[in-house]
Amino acid sequence: MIRFQHIAKSVVMAAIAVLVSASFSAAEQGGKYWTPADGQPVPHKAGHARQHVAKPTTATATRKQSAFARMEDSAAAKKREHHLILQVNTNDPAAMNLALNNATNVAQYYKDAGEKVKIEVVTFGPGLHMLREDTSPVKTRIEEMALSTPEVSFKACGNTQEKMQKAESKDIPIVRQAEVVKSGVVRVMELQEMGWTYVKP
Repeated sequence: MIRFQHIAKSVVMAAIAVLVSASFSAAEQGGKYWTPADGQPVPHKAGHARQHVAKPTTATATRKQSAFARMEDSAAAKKREHHLILQVNTNDPAAMNLALNNATNVAQYYKDAGEKVKIEVVTFGPGLHMLREDTSPVKTRIEEMALSTPEVSFKACGNTQEKMQKAESKDIPIVRQAEVVKSGVVRVMELQEMGWTYVKP
């Protein structure tokens, strides 16, 4: 009897070992493991390591945007072009020389600043004498400025030129560095409408 119980016990133990072995084998093949709670295999979920990417804070992004904005503003300032009108309407060498001084100083200022500038000296009425080939007291200086300061240009009023030609019964020559426009006053108006700065020395 004792021998029979021993044999039965051995058979039961062998059966349990077979069942346990089969369960582990199934778990290895199917990615599942066995739990004694309900006896059902439960899928095994492999853990995935999460990658945390640091995102820039709002303050950092704002600082970067501000830096880029300053760079763009600086570049825009360098590309900006300034415009100045200097009007001369009197037959006065002192007034014309003052206008030429202003033109030279402004041109040099923006040259040093690395910015562009355009300057027009517009003459009409008695001021046309400043650009007349036969009467200009500053003809030599205008010739020199045309070479040294190309940012400065000169405009002579065509209406005034015609009136002087009729009054003097002769052609009124204009220095070659100047351009004749139909009307000096209209020229000033049009430039101002385009945003040019107007100065009368």
